[in-house]
Amino acid sequence: MRPGILGEILAMAFDSLKTHKLRSFLTVLGIVIGVMTVIGMVSIIQGLNRSFLRELESVGSDIIIVTKYEPGIQVGRRSEEERQRKNLTFEDALALEQEGSLIKAVAVDLVVNVFESLPIKYQNTKSEDSIILGMNEKFPQVLSVYLPEKGRFLSESDIKHSAKVCVLGAELAEVLFPHTSPLEKEIRIGPEKFVVVGVLKKRGSMLGRSQDNFVGIPITTLMKYFPYDLENLEVVATPKEQGTIPEAIEEITNILRKRRKVGFGKPNDFAVSTQDTIVDLYNQITGAAYLVMIVISSIGLLVGGIGVMNIMLVSVKERTREIGIRKAIGARSADILKQFLIEAVFLTGTGGILGIIIGFTIAFLVKAATPLPASVTSWSVILGLVVSVSVGLFFGIFPARKAARVDPIVSLRYE
Repeated sequence: MRPGILGEILAMAFDSLKTHKLRSFLTVLGIVIGVMTVIGMVSIIQGLNRSFLRELESVGSDIIIVTKYEPGIQVGRRSEEERQRKNLTFEDALALEQEGSLIKAVAVDLVVNVFESLPIKYQNTKSEDSIILGMNEKFPQVLSVYLPEKGRFLSESDIKHSAKVCVLGAELAEVLFPHTSPLEKEIRIGPEKFVVVGVLKKRGSMLGRSQDNFVGIPITTLMKYFPYDLENLEVVATPKEQGTIPEAIEEITNILRKRRKVGFGKPNDFAVSTQDTIVDLYNQITGAAYLVMIVISSIGLLVGGIGVMNIMLVSVKERTREIGIRKAIGARSADILKQFLIEAVFLTGTGGILGIIIGFTIAFLVKAATPLPASVTSWSVILGLVVSVSVGLFFGIFPARKAARVDPIVSLRYE
């Protein structure tokens, strides 16, 4: 097709769009919704992916996580085998570090029972939604994100003597001590008094949730003064040498099976996972989000495609005489077919561009107004355009073929 003819067809398509603004907008509304959903969701999910992977990289790659249950989203009641598992204990963590020849350090944490409302206070300032986390002294060695910005971390002596000292997450420190240093100040956690010995470096938020709104106290102190559930106890180990994770996992498994008296041939009554396990779980969650996105956008695109087909059939009917004149002066059926296909593609392409603009706007508004990140990707723009053009091609074929088959003698008599 010569450039001049293509330009003329595009001009006609634009003129038709301009002449019937409301009709054209309603026609491509489904396309706009479908593409907008794809762009908005992809931008938000990609932003979450980057934030999640960046956080995992900052934590460190050589970590082994031991929990009572398999990591994952629990749907429904746990199996009988899981319910009969014994809880992990602080002594299990100590045994791993003492008996494990391949293990460098073992961190262990336990949260205060979530059903307990324990405010954290300093003078007249109070925080009621902060996490109270029992920790041992090995956290900075295992997870590098738990390094102190001010003061020090919990010490072995603190753990051994169940000391009433604590370290604050950066956000909680700002809430309780906006104008003064927290170090050596006394705060209350519920009814108990604690001395602040350190403030940790800021980590930011992950999946919309702050990672700095917590107070860390010796795990032995937590178990002495506060309600807890050992089901929530988590052990995180790191091997002495890089690349020895499989061997370290085997050693951890053997030590725990022996301590917990798991019989030969019976499955583990605990779960051992790595960062790869966490990434796989995260991908399952985002995969479900992508599936929802595909379903919603497909409905919008289907409705939009049917609307485009309908309006193009109406256009063929309205322009029957025009088609006859074009054929009478030499236009071939193939030319008429191309003309109406290009008009359909122009219509859906316009809807696709509107959808891309609105989708990006929504993504940026979400990023600005909420903790959720958003990331604009070039491939999502290309995807939106390709999908919208493809819808125009697919649903425009039938009206275009009908226009191409119009008999010029009959169409010239059409009023």
